[in-house]
Amino acid sequence: MATINPLVKVAVVAGGYVAAFLIASAVVAVRIASTSGPDAQAASGMYAAGDALLFAAVFAVCALVPTGAALFFLRPYRRFWSVLSALGLAVAVTGVTAAILFAVGRHATGSSLATWAAFSVLRILVAPLLALTFFVCTIFSPYRAPRIALLAATVMEGVVTAYGGAVWFVPLFFHRP
Repeated sequence: MATINPLVKVAVVAGGYVAAFLIASAVVAVRIASTSGPDAQAASGMYAAGDALLFAAVFAVCALVPTGAALFFLRPYRRFWSVLSALGLAVAVTGVTAAILFAVGRHATGSSLATWAAFSVLRILVAPLLALTFFVCTIFSPYRAPRIALLAATVMEGVVTAYGGAVWFVPLFFHRP
């Protein structure tokens, strides 16, 4: 891989991100075309927010491929992997912190703890994507210490994802009237 021109590597990664953008745009266009009835007109703001979330989710999943390519091209740079693993652990700790804040403060009312718990929902919602991203980084990491750190970040984000799913979705299925 060292014989590949660096500009070609950049072009491959950038082309992958462009492809991810085009795929996400096409998915949103199909959704808009299939939901353009009177309900969509009456709640246009909600539909627009849903379209934005759909675009972000599809783009993020499709962007894992060019991100993997970039990580593959960066394999020889040990310092990059050390910094990335430290950053990954720091980000994962924010997810665990958000889950703890939500668990402690979600029933509090009128306090700063309740406000922090409300904002922590946003961080918890990003946890599944970060778990996938850290897992891809773990796969491509050529060095043992960064690989273990990235795996720990993946596990932490997985736990945050599982907590969010347990709190928000399990009661929907096991609700007793």
